[in-house]
Parts: sequence; C-alpha cells; structure tokens
Amino acid sequence: MSSSVEQRRPLLPGPDASPGPHPSAPTPTRRRPRRLTGKLAATGFLAPAVLFVGALLLLPFATTVYRSFFDDRRISGFAEFDNYLLFLNDPTLTRSIQNTLMWVVGSVALPMVLGLAIAVLTHSGGLSRVARLLVVLPYALSGSAVAVVWHFVLTTDGAANQVLKAFGLDAFAQGWLLEWPGNTLVMIIANTWQAAGVAVILFLVGLQTIPPETLEAASLDGAAGWRKFWYVVLPQLRTVSVIVVGTSLVGGLKSFDLIWVLTQGGPGRQSETLAVSMYQETFLALHPGAGAAVAVILTAIVLLASWLYLRRQLTPKGN
Repeated sequence: MSSSVEQRRPLLPGPDASPGPHPSAPTPTRRRPRRLTGKLAATGFLAPAVLFVGALLLLPFATTVYRSFFDDRRISGFAEFDNYLLFLNDPTLTRSIQNTLMWVVGSVALPMVLGLAIAVLTHSGGLSRVARLLVVLPYALSGSAVAVVWHFVLTTDGAANQVLKAFGLDAFAQGWLLEWPGNTLVMIIANTWQAAGVAVILFLVGLQTIPPETLEAASLDGAAGWRKFWYVVLPQLRTVSVIVVGTSLVGGLKSFDLIWVLTQGGPGRQSETLAVSMYQETFLALHPGAGAAVAVILTAIVLLASWLYLRRQLTPKGN
C-alpha cells in the first residue's frame, strides 16, 4: 500500500536542483509580441502630435536658420556668418540687446514682487475681492489695448504731465517716450501694470494650498509677521514662483505689441527689443537675412534662459 502512495506522490526538487520556469509563467517569446504591439500603439498615438509640432514649429525654425546664412539680394548668395556679425557692428542691434536685457530683468522682477505683495495683502480682508478685481482686470486686456491706455498717459501733453503741472511739479514733466533709457523704463512699468494680474492669480492659488496646520504650528512656535512669511509661507510658494518667473521671462523676451504701439521702436530705433528689430529688419528694411539672424538669436536666448532657470529650480539640489 505504502509503495503505491509513494509512486503517486510528485517528486520534490532537491536542494541542488535549479528552479525551472513555472509552467503557467509566460515565456519571453510570448512577451515580445505584446511589447512590440505596445510600442506600435504608442507610436501611432504620438505620430500626429510629432508631425504637428514638426510642421508648425521645427520646420519653420529650420528654414529660418537656413535663411540666416544668406544675404538680402533677390537671388541670395551664401553670406556665412555676416548676418550674425551685425550684432557686433550694428549699433541698432547692440542697443536692441541692451533693451531686451532691461525688459527681461524688469518684466521678471517687478511683476513677481508686486504680484506677491498684492496676493499676500489681499489674501484675506473685507475689500480683498475688489482689490483683486482691480489688479487682475488689466490682464484681460490685449497688449495693444494696454498700449493705447498708456499712450494717453505718457505723451507729452498726456495725463502724467498734466497731473504734475496741476500740482506745481512742472520741472518733472517731460517727454516720457522720447528719450532712452526713460522710454524703455516707462514701457516696462506699463507692461508690469498688465502682467502683475496673472502673478496675483497664481500666488493666490499658491497661498490657498498652504495647509492651515502648517501656519498654526508656526504660530505656536513663535513665528509671526515677517519671520513667518519668510521662513514658512515663502518656501511653500516655490513652485508657483517658478511658474511666475518662467512666464514673465518668456513674455519679457518676446515683447512686441506694447512697444510697437507706443514708440514703434523709436525714436531712432532706440527703444527696440530683439522682437521689434526682427520685424523691422525683415518687413520694413527688407533685410530677410538679418531678420532671420535676429529671430535665431532671440529663439536661442529664450530656450537657453528657460532651460537654465527651470533646470535650476525644478531639480532637488539645483544641479
């Protein structure tokens, strides 16, 4: 009897036996078709987006880079790097780079500081909703509409000079848009008037996401006022600050409509930024090679600045 039971019992593997594949486990040869099918499906879903981006972004940019190496004749000849050397020899493009840097610094720093201050002050209080509406309302306007409003203020006989004269401050009345760098600075302020609205919205969202327990714990530990804001609230707004600075940085580099309506880059092309210079060279001066070189330099600056900032802010150790 015992001999028959032992004959039916399955043999157990010994300690030296190597574990073999389970009969029900899928073999590698069975997984390959599934992986291949998954890759083909992912490629099919991504293909329209890749083609769309390539046709609308990459192909025009490649064409612009190609055009920047040719001169401005009807039958263009290869000009090597002559169009790029204009940034060293042409005072207009040199001033354009200076103005662009001023726009970058001003359009990043002012909206961020002003937006954060307004968001903190209006986060609570009876008149907070009215204050938010007044600040955010200019953001709903187009750049051209904002330029028309500020043109009414900044012209020689505009509202700003009229107010100064009314208070006996005639010495401070001047042509706000006629001299560099004053014209660039007042246009940066006009841009801040509009751009601060979106910064206020983003910082308000960030303030509402801070857990109340965190603020209560900070208060119990003795933090209050400025110390509480600096050491508790501001670190919680780091992600929002990254978004605000990133959007302001790109907006400052490609500013066009506000400048064009207010000064058209003048007087004497003194208030141009790279975006305005690109338009001037390509469509008004009929220098498509130089205009393409300006577009390439502007694109390179935007991509480099965005990559450096986001790489610095979104990595854990900033490296």
